[in-house]
Amino acid sequence: MENTKLLNLSANPHIRDNITTSSIMRDVVIAMIPTTIYGVLQWGLNAALVVIFTIAFAVLSEYVYEKAMKLPITIGDWSAAVTGLILALNCPPDIPVWIPCLGAVFAIIVIKQLYGGLGHNWMNPALGARCFLLISFAGKMTSFTPVGADTFSGATALAVLKADHGATVSLVDEFIGRIPGTIGEVSKICLLIGAAYLIIRKVISPKIPCVYIATVAVFTFLFGGFNLMFTLEEILGGGLIFGAFFMATDYVTSPITPNGQIVFAIILGILTGLFRLFGGSAEGVSYAIILTNILVPAINSVTIPKAFGKEGSKS
Repeated sequence: MENTKLLNLSANPHIRDNITTSSIMRDVVIAMIPTTIYGVLQWGLNAALVVIFTIAFAVLSEYVYEKAMKLPITIGDWSAAVTGLILALNCPPDIPVWIPCLGAVFAIIVIKQLYGGLGHNWMNPALGARCFLLISFAGKMTSFTPVGADTFSGATALAVLKADHGATVSLVDEFIGRIPGTIGEVSKICLLIGAAYLIIRKVISPKIPCVYIATVAVFTFLFGGFNLMFTLEEILGGGLIFGAFFMATDYVTSPITPNGQIVFAIILGILTGLFRLFGGSAEGVSYAIILTNILVPAINSVTIPKAFGKEGSKS
């Protein structure tokens, strides 16, 4: 009996990995550093204060709520910091700092904690808070700072294109970020650097972002007058790149099935195209993602692969 080798029996799954929620969230924060730095350098002190205080209020709200409810303190998993940073980067650079701070409290307490905390919320907390702020403070949330030679007079590239279908926007300016917009959405090169980091680290899959962006491109080309330049301007303008890689890929609010992710991304693209081309606003990414989040349980249920060897329905 002394030489007997005992086997350890345990329930599945048997695969172990060093990846944790905190490591994933830290990677997301790291990926957003380039676009955060660009936004702060372009717009200055107020943009920096918006980022710092929005993150601080998100983390503090989570701590205070969990402390008051006698729940385990989870601020160490970085998810609250990610929510605060995404919300801050979705705000105009000159917005009064207290507004995104209020949004951070709403995101953490109303959207995240009241539904049971991380993993139980049905919509992206940062996007839900942004929509809350858009409804509550529409003027402040849609007032953007002019850039450079005041080419756009403070209007975003998408607003210019929507107001005048014959207008043109420099693709180079859109790609670099020399356009008005929210703190974190304007520099596409910085966003793509961050997206590449997440893909290389295998934090996200490129499936949802690529299908989402491709769907918007096809929709815009078909319904925007078969104009390739207009299509490219729409792709590089606004928050599409930011939303596709940093918000649509949220683990909690996106489908878990491979086919479901494709369906999810296509619906996202169609809704974004509809909102942008036919809606009252020039943008539509936030509302498209939130509305599609609602459909995720249904998408998962209809795209679950059949069990191996399972018989088809008999007629």
